[in-house]
Amino acid sequence: MSFNQFSRSGQASDPDGVDFDDLDEAVGSGAWTVVDVREPHEFAVGHIPNALNLPLSHFDPGELPQGKPVVLICQAGARSKNALNRARATGRDDVRHYAGGMNGWRMHGGDVTL
Repeated sequence: MSFNQFSRSGQASDPDGVDFDDLDEAVGSGAWTVVDVREPHEFAVGHIPNALNLPLSHFDPGELPQGKPVVLICQAGARSKNALNRARATGRDDVRHYAGGMNGWRMHGGDVTL
């Protein structure tokens, strides 16, 4: 799975975003790195399995992992979009975000770990 295939239809309604089904599949296969930009106390009460925590309050796009696509997530989509904009400003075009956030992830029944 690559960023050219984020959406099963080939065209996401938000070109910067990923949908639940694609994210769920990528989490299961390890195809993408998930970076949670919520604060540590939010991350501690539940996050996507194997997600990394890089809080927006200290976010440095240079700390984003390299080697495979990155998907950013927060609670409701605003902070991940902010982090995405910061990453894009540094030239990272292999980063997207999940606009539904953890609220949407949980609502769709996505796996959560502590």
